Amino acid sequence: MQITLSEAVQKIEEAKESGRVFGVTFVKRTDGSVREMNCRGGVKKGVTGQGMKYDPASKNLVTVFDMQKGEFRHINQDTITRVTMNGVTFTVVKD
Repeated sequence: MQITLSEAVQKIEEAKESGRVFGVTFVKRTDGSVREMNCRGGVKKGVTGQGMKYDPASKNLVTVFDMQKGEFRHINQDTITRVTMNGVTFTVVKD
């Protein structure tokens, strides 16, 4: 199933709010490699209350908890290519 980039970001935000696990494929900003991640939102583990030193949204990043690494990571919203939720894979086409 094909969706636009804005629809993919909306689905990720909805999954984060509900705490559902989802898969995402995107291109990393640092080195241009493709990254596949199983992640979820709503995780409180390791949160100290200090907050981050910058606003990820200002850099088009989404903060999620990486289920394999057990750490928080960022997804580059601009380069999402695929999102998998509830067994359904959505391929992202440019807006």
